[in-house]
Amino acid sequence: MIFAAGLRRWLRAAPASMLMPMLVPVLAPMLALAMLLGVAGAAQAQAQADGFVAVPPLTQRVTDLTGTLAPAQRSALENVLGEYERTRGSQIFVLMVPTTDPETIDAYGIRVADAWRAGRQGIDDGVIVLIAKDNPPGLRKMRLEVGRGVQGSLTDAMSKRILQDIMAPHFRQNDFYGGLAAGISAIQATIDKEGLPGPQARKQARQSGLDDWLPVLFPLLIIAFFLFSATRGRRRQIVVGRRGWDTAAGTLGGLGGLGGLGGGWGRHHGGGGFGGGGFGGGGGFGGGGGGGFDGGGASGNW
Repeated sequence: MIFAAGLRRWLRAAPASMLMPMLVPVLAPMLALAMLLGVAGAAQAQAQADGFVAVPPLTQRVTDLTGTLAPAQRSALENVLGEYERTRGSQIFVLMVPTTDPETIDAYGIRVADAWRAGRQGIDDGVIVLIAKDNPPGLRKMRLEVGRGVQGSLTDAMSKRILQDIMAPHFRQNDFYGGLAAGISAIQATIDKEGLPGPQARKQARQSGLDDWLPVLFPLLIIAFFLFSATRGRRRQIVVGRRGWDTAAGTLGGLGGLGGLGGGWGRHHGGGGFGGGGFGGGGGFGGGGGGGFDGGGASGNW
C-alpha cells in the first residue's frame, strides 16, 4: 500500500521526458520476444503453406493422430512414460502420424524436436519416438529422435537396433502397441546406463530457470498492465489523465508486491506443474522441459 501510494504520487508529477527513457529498456526485451515468437510462428505457417505436415501441439506423452492405438493401450503407454519421468527425470514422447510426405521422417523429426523440446534443459535427456504409418519406404516410416544428453548410450547404432530388431517385427505383424511398448522398454534400459541426475535435478533446474527469467518477465508484466490501465479509458490519446495514472500506479504497486514474492514463488511451487514435463503432485503433464537435439538418432522401415 505504501509503495503504491508513493508510486502514484511520483507518476502524477513525472514528465513524459523522464518516463520514456525508463520504458525503452524494458520495452526492448518485450519487442525482441515478440519478434522471436513471430519468427517461430511464421516458420510454422510457412511450413504448412509449403504443404508440409504440421507439428501437433504437445499435450500428452503419447500423441496418436492415426487412430491406431486403443484408448487403453495409449493410457498404458502414458502411464509407463509418466512413471519413468517421475522416477528418473528423462522424457520420452511418442508421435504417430499418417505421413510426413513430402518431407522425410528425418526432416519432420527435426521440426518435432524443435517444437516439443523433450528432456530437461541442460541435461538434454529427451527421446521422441516418431511413427509415420503410411510413409513410402523412401521417406522412412519410423525414427528415434535422441537428445544430446543420452547419445552416449543411445547411439545412432543402438537406436537403429531398437528400431529394426525390437520394434519392426511387431509392426510387421500390425502390433503397434507391442512394438511401441517393447521399444520404449529398450530405450529406458539404455538411457539408464547414462547415470543421469535424478528428478531432483529437474526441480533445481526449473527453479534456476525461473530465477533467470524473473528479471525479464516482471518488467514485461508491469508494462502490460501499465499499458492496459493507461488505455482503458474512453479517450484514445496517448497522454493519460490523472485517473489513468492513478489506476496505473495502483496496478504497478500491486505488481511491486508480487515481485517481492517472486524469489520464493518457484521454491514454494517448484515441486509440481511445469518444468521437465513433471508431475504436479503426482498427476498432470507439463510439456517438454527444454531439452536440446542435434539430429542424433536413427530412421528405418518395417
